[in-house]
Amino acid sequence: MAGRWCSLLMVFLVFALSATAARTEEPVIAPKPAPLSAATKTEEARKAKDKEQEDEYELQRIDTLDQVERNYVKGITRRELIEAAIDGVLRKLDPYSTYITPDQLDSFRGNIESEFGGIGIQITLDQGRLAVLSPLPNSPAHRAGILAGDRIVEIDGRSTEGVNLDQATERLKGKLGSTVALAVLHAGRAKPETITVTRGKIQLETVQGDHRKADGTWDFMHDSRKGIGYVCVTAFSRHTPEELRRAIESLKKQNVTGLILDLRFNSGGLLRSAIEVSDLFVEKGRIVSTSGRNVSDRVWEARAENTFSGFPMAVLVNRFSASASEIVAACLQDHHRAVVMGERTWGKGSVQNVIPLEHGRSALKLTTASYHRPSGKNIHRFPDSTEKDDWGVKPDEGYEVKLSPADTVTLLLGRRQRDILEPPRDARTKPAGREKREKSESRPVDRALEMAVEYLNSELAKASENNL
Repeated sequence: MAGRWCSLLMVFLVFALSATAARTEEPVIAPKPAPLSAATKTEEARKAKDKEQEDEYELQRIDTLDQVERNYVKGITRRELIEAAIDGVLRKLDPYSTYITPDQLDSFRGNIESEFGGIGIQITLDQGRLAVLSPLPNSPAHRAGILAGDRIVEIDGRSTEGVNLDQATERLKGKLGSTVALAVLHAGRAKPETITVTRGKIQLETVQGDHRKADGTWDFMHDSRKGIGYVCVTAFSRHTPEELRRAIESLKKQNVTGLILDLRFNSGGLLRSAIEVSDLFVEKGRIVSTSGRNVSDRVWEARAENTFSGFPMAVLVNRFSASASEIVAACLQDHHRAVVMGERTWGKGSVQNVIPLEHGRSALKLTTASYHRPSGKNIHRFPDSTEKDDWGVKPDEGYEVKLSPADTVTLLLGRRQRDILEPPRDARTKPAGREKREKSESRPVDRALEMAVEYLNSELAKASENNL
């Protein structure tokens, strides 16, 4: 019993002494650590980087591809896995960095260069059937007698029923000099005609005019009485600057007094092409500059020689104008060479470099730089950008034309009708009701184009008053 009381007394004394010490001792303040030297910081950073690299190496050692290839429930090739892995890596980047497979490479090059081996027709699906929207002027298809509105029933003996546009395009394209047999049903005919077409080098028109002439070429004069020209650039390919130069020279011979440059629905193309197009209209000053993490900063300046000047300009853009289109619109706007009208543009201020892979069998389209307009304002629309942020190319004040989705569709249909190369009136029997349909297919109202014409007319009126 005495031992028990002794133990309790000892516990009480320890508790009391601890409480007293807690009340009377000064708090212990740890001294501040001495600042690390620059050498120590560098060494710690090196160790952290080495640790990160060790973790990455350990992750890479996990042979996931082997495990999947050997043990997955369904057979899958190593190439499929590698391509999927590449896609996964690129998904961590911006949406403009992509992998181009061997199957996609020819189509990609054709889109960039606006050149490919084919017969030269624009195709569409009409009530589920493959139809010719229009042959290209002087193309193999045009020379062979294929007309707008023809239905393609068979390609090389294979029915086109149920095919989509991509599948039909693949069948129609091919090596230069090879042939393709088409079973074509002309409008107003009961039986199809077999037409064999020899494929040739097709160069798409990236510079289009106001309407087609009788021979299928473009007329770039919108109002010949007042001398207002109209040029639509659909893409920026290798040939675009020279095509545009020829168009402007033809307008100069017709005493052009004002020009409308239409960049709507133009999603871009080659940086070099956009620079050369801008240089056609700007005599001096910066056109664009680029900068990147692993590339040298570059600046492109305008040159005075071979510049088209002496007339007012209006540039039409919409929310589908992107990249190279924005470079041109921003340059002309910043140098006050043109008034920009329409809608705010897409907002793509990045430059992609095409890197060949597998000795040129495939490619990597990788964002390596960003570009900047002459004023220094931002163009790129980042994922978290809002409407109030600074991105894209905005129309000049008082020249915004907002379109509903229905208005945009109507505008596209009108442009498609303008692009059609109509057959000679006596070439084929017209189907019943064709004349009635032609009357209803008049060009729809284009408010942005009307605004551009009104602006140019006012500028010409001012110039006339100043010359009095």
